[in-house]
Amino acid sequence: MPGVPSNRDLVPWGGRLAPGILATMYSSGSALRKMSREECLELMASVPVGRIIYTRQALPAVELVNFAVDNGDIIIRTDHSGKLAAATREAVVAFEADSLDTDRHVGWSVTIVGQSQEVTDPEEIGRLEQLGLRSWAPGGREHFIRIRPGILNGRRLSVDGSVDLRRALQECGSAGSL
Repeated sequence: MPGVPSNRDLVPWGGRLAPGILATMYSSGSALRKMSREECLELMASVPVGRIIYTRQALPAVELVNFAVDNGDIIIRTDHSGKLAAATREAVVAFEADSLDTDRHVGWSVTIVGQSQEVTDPEEIGRLEQLGLRSWAPGGREHFIRIRPGILNGRRLSVDGSVDLRRALQECGSAGSL
């Protein structure tokens, strides 16, 4: 294809495009593979930090948070009166987690979109406290938010196109399970 770089890295295509058309990424060596729901959840459970994307004052906001995966849902612990808790009550949010090895150009990214819910049932709160999820932010964080995935999308970048999940975890230096 004219103008497509010949190197093995993912790079933006610098050719001329019609107005309103975004440049795409081309790869001559790395393989991008979509993952199953099970793979996505296992990989998400292998990292301690992700990003929640929500609306604050009619604008997109992104917060770095630690989290846990519980029966396929994302659990975040926060301050009950904080901006994050207020903005995410019964709202549609996105959540993203990833792991990358920039030296070897391998990694994965998982994004979910779903309804956030404040956890109010005392029995459920007691069960969630047993997960060991502790907020890294200072102060009291006794409020749990559950995000139930409605849409789940995961992609893995590997040099050889392999699909071995255990290898993906090892490549990115992660270890864990649901």
